[in-house]
Amino acid sequence: MSPVWERLRKGLDRTRQALWSPLEASLAESRTVDAQVIEQVEEMLLAADVGMEITEELLVPLRDRRALAFNELRHELRTKVEALLSPAEHTLRQPPPDSGPAVYMFVGVNGSGKTTTVAKVGRKLAFEGRKVLLAAADTFRAAAVEQLTDLARRSDLKLIAHRAGADPGAVVHDAVEHAHTQGYDVVLVDTAGRLQTKRPLMEELGKVRRVVERLQGRPPDERILVVDASVGQNAVSQAHLFHEAVGVTALAMTKLDGTAKGGAILPIWHALHIPILWVGVGGGMDELEHFKAAAYAHALIGGEHGGS
Repeated sequence: MSPVWERLRKGLDRTRQALWSPLEASLAESRTVDAQVIEQVEEMLLAADVGMEITEELLVPLRDRRALAFNELRHELRTKVEALLSPAEHTLRQPPPDSGPAVYMFVGVNGSGKTTTVAKVGRKLAFEGRKVLLAAADTFRAAAVEQLTDLARRSDLKLIAHRAGADPGAVVHDAVEHAHTQGYDVVLVDTAGRLQTKRPLMEELGKVRRVVERLQGRPPDERILVVDASVGQNAVSQAHLFHEAVGVTALAMTKLDGTAKGGAILPIWHALHIPILWVGVGGGMDELEHFKAAAYAHALIGGEHGGS
C-alpha cells in the first residue's frame, strides 16, 4: 500500500472504527452473524454516508446467508465495495498525436481544494516527465491567484496569471497560446468556484471551455470536478450543476482523511457514473493518489491486508 493510501486508511479510522468496533467487542470470528448484527451494520454504513440505496445493495445478499462468520461478513462487504467502484477507476485522457498540448480544466466550489489539487497534479505530471503550464483563471478571488502562484513557485512550475479581476477567458487564451509556442505538453486550468459579480458562475465556466475549444479545435481534454468528500450527498447536486456547464468528465475527491463520512464516494459514483481520477488526503504536495477501488475498499472496510 502506497504512503498516500496508508494515510487514507488511517484517515478513515473514525469511519472504520465506528463501523466495526461495537461488533468486534461482542463477536468472535467463530460466531455467526445474525439479523441484529446486519441491522447494526446497516446503521453504521448509513452513518458513514454510504447512502440507503448502496447500503441495501451491499447487505441484501447477506441477510439470508446462514452460518456467516463475522470475518466473512467483512470480507464480503470489502469485495462488494471494490466491485462497485472498479468501473470508476480512470486515467487521464491524452490528446491525439501532434494535436497540441493536453488541456485539463478544473472546476469546483470554493473550499473544495481545487487550487491545491491543480498544483498537486502539475507536480505529479512534471515528475512523470511532462512539461506543465498552469493557468490561474480563478481571477475573481485574488487569494486564488496568489495561492497558485506560491504553489507553482514551490513546485518549480510555470504559471500564466493576470491581475485579480481580469477576464478568465483571456488568461486561458494566453496560457494555451503560450503552451503551443513554447512546446508545453500539458495546460492545467484553475477556474473560479464563486463569482463576486452579477455574472453567473456557470456562464463564465462555459466561456472558458469555449476559449479552449476555439484554440484547440476540441474541448478541454478533461473537465475535472474537484469535490470535498466531507460534503457527502451535496457533491451529487454540485456535480449536476457543473456537468451542465462544462460536461464534467472526471472527479478528484479531496479531504478523505478528514471526514468520518468516508463512504460518500459510493453514492457519488452510483448517482453520477463520472470516473474518479484522484483522491487527496492532505495539504502536502505529494498527498494525491490515483483512485484504486481495491485500496479504497481496504481503507474503508478494513480486515485482512487493510487492517483496522
